[in-house]
Amino acid sequence: MPEITVAETDVRRVRDQIVDVREDEEVAEGTIPGAIHIPLGQLSARAGELDRERPVITVCRSGRRSAHAAEQLEAAGFDATTMGGGMLAWHAAGLPTS
Repeated sequence: MPEITVAETDVRRVRDQIVDVREDEEVAEGTIPGAIHIPLGQLSARAGELDRERPVITVCRSGRRSAHAAEQLEAAGFDATTMGGGMLAWHAAGLPTS
């Protein structure tokens, strides 16, 4: 599965869709500004909420769940990738959360 860096995600977040696949209590701790929250268990049912014409970057806590999410979306016809290191790496880089 293609993986991009935190820095690249920060640049691309203005044009790509960021999908945070963590659970509600995890997202409550902060997410990438503008991210769409769809827990991994709901992704199949809610994929229709995403724009198929725009690339998708999936995010989770450490990168494992988001890799599965990106694979799922890619199989459904989306241009999907995952952010390596997840929100742990995002926080470590000192990037903003909402």
